[in-house]
Amino acid sequence: MVAIPVTPFDAEGAVDGQTYAKLVDRLITGGIEVVTPNGNTGEFYALDAGEARQCLEVTVEAAAGRASVLAGIGHDVASATRAAVHARDAGADMIMIHQPVHPYISGDGWVDYHAAIAAAVPELGVVLYVRNPAIAGAQLRALGEAAPNVIGVKYAVPDPVRFGSVARDAGFDRFVWIAGLAELSAPGYFAVGATGFTSGLVNVDPAISLEMFHALSTGDYPAAMTVWERIRPFEELRAANGNANNVSVVKDALGRLGLCRPDVRPPSRLLTGTEREQLAGLLSSWGLL
Repeated sequence: MVAIPVTPFDAEGAVDGQTYAKLVDRLITGGIEVVTPNGNTGEFYALDAGEARQCLEVTVEAAAGRASVLAGIGHDVASATRAAVHARDAGADMIMIHQPVHPYISGDGWVDYHAAIAAAVPELGVVLYVRNPAIAGAQLRALGEAAPNVIGVKYAVPDPVRFGSVARDAGFDRFVWIAGLAELSAPGYFAVGATGFTSGLVNVDPAISLEMFHALSTGDYPAAMTVWERIRPFEELRAANGNANNVSVVKDALGRLGLCRPDVRPPSRLLTGTEREQLAGLLSSWGLL
């Protein structure tokens, strides 16, 4: 399972490195084996380059070899390459390349983009973050042939049938396949071949996310769905209004637990009073408050 830590901010709005280190340590102490600084739950696109480097460096230091660090990178090829080299030099184990946000993406260009970044850090494993349904197995297969250090795919297209087909067209045994839409989608993706999933909920309660992961890893779908039912209201609150609350819900929960401030950066926003009351009820039902 892959944890995506939030990026805590201090009262002045700067990255709070000390709190960040404590959050990462809490995840690893709780049993998490892979941590991704600078993921979307970490507000990657709201951080400048220096802040992203800081988050990675804090994560590597806090992990201290107890968990693998999968560093999120992205933007243009030059910026992503600089971030990849920094990740290597800072001690990251792998990089995750965010889905390109350019409005004009061709299949061949998508392959070239990732191949160029992967070539800059042949020592590191590379995980792709695929959110674009236009990316097919053919592109993944071509990239796998061009870049041998591309080892995994975080697949975040909300269609398990598409995922199953793409994985097999790409070469099912060529990559590690990770369900990239968190706990609610994980059972469907595991059913067609995923072996891991990413989580933001894990920031709040590592045990509940690990419970689902262990159930899915052993094929115990009834147990996994018991967890699914418990966490469904939390994840649906995060997904409301086109995922507008994705980060805000997690940070507000951590704030209620006394672990970090609930502050988020635009284009995210703080929760409304009604949303906060709903979240408090959920946390109380889990025994966290």
